[in-house]
Amino acid sequence: MHIFEASYEKWEEILTNGAVMEESNKKSHVEGGDKEILYSKAIKAGKRIYYLDVKKNLKDDLFLAVTESKKVQSKDGAQVTFEKHKIFLYKEDFEKFMDGMHEVINYIKQRNQSMDSGMEDGEDGSADDIKLDIDF
Repeated sequence: MHIFEASYEKWEEILTNGAVMEESNKKSHVEGGDKEILYSKAIKAGKRIYYLDVKKNLKDDLFLAVTESKKVQSKDGAQVTFEKHKIFLYKEDFEKFMDGMHEVINYIKQRNQSMDSGMEDGEDGSADDIKLDIDF
């Protein structure tokens, strides 16, 4: 099986085991009856893997499917599963989504800089509970 034909589970196995993968891949088939994936990029980030898949809808318009896959072990540690969450982003929303993403990332960067410059958690009346684990 070529790497671009691998299912998400196979990608997770490949990425989890530290195998080298191309920066981005074309995929022609995905298990579970998903629409054809025209282009895909997998991003390994700690215990999570993000898949950015370009797909085509029934009108032949392209859209982005973002899948977060997180490795989860059972309490006894005997079984490993992958918890998945998906969002679909359509072309008419790309600009607004990216504007919002940039705004949130800038907020986090500014907040982290103020925290690093000596401001203790809670000094400004709020807790630092925001985490963003995404790479574009």
